[in-house]
Amino acid sequence: MLVDDFMTRAIQLSLEKMRENAGGPFGALIVKGQKIIGEGWNKVTSKNDPTAHAEVEAIRDACKHLKTFNLSGCQIYSSCEPCPMCLGAIYWARIDKIYFACTRQDAASIQFDDQSFYDEVTKSIADRQIPMQQLMHEKALKVFGEWNRKDDRIHY
Repeated sequence: MLVDDFMTRAIQLSLEKMRENAGGPFGALIVKGQKIIGEGWNKVTSKNDPTAHAEVEAIRDACKHLKTFNLSGCQIYSSCEPCPMCLGAIYWARIDKIYFACTRQDAASIQFDDQSFYDEVTKSIADRQIPMQQLMHEKALKVFGEWNRKDDRIHY
């Protein structure tokens, strides 16, 4: 398959699942080699889960099928430029390349505007819209210390 074939499938998922009222008009898939190993579509409203974006769902599906949390050697095809949450998930999954069709500006034009999220992550904690307060730092830091000394930890 060619990159256009994979993107065509991501766009097809976005259209099919939107028409089925599964969620917003977004589809994504994960490819390893020349094989689709995970598919996802927006399920925010059908699952009542604000994290159920197409890219996150595709990552979950691929990880389930490969039985790993590391998707090195994979690419993601998304019908739209990933939002900050999805971009973070893509980086955590160690995906090698992102292909996307619509831009974040295209999404904003249909009321999926993520710009405020992009803006928030660059602000200092004190300047963020949602108040943040640090509590019990020393107690939680002890857990980090134990993790750091743990011989059988699984690195990710």
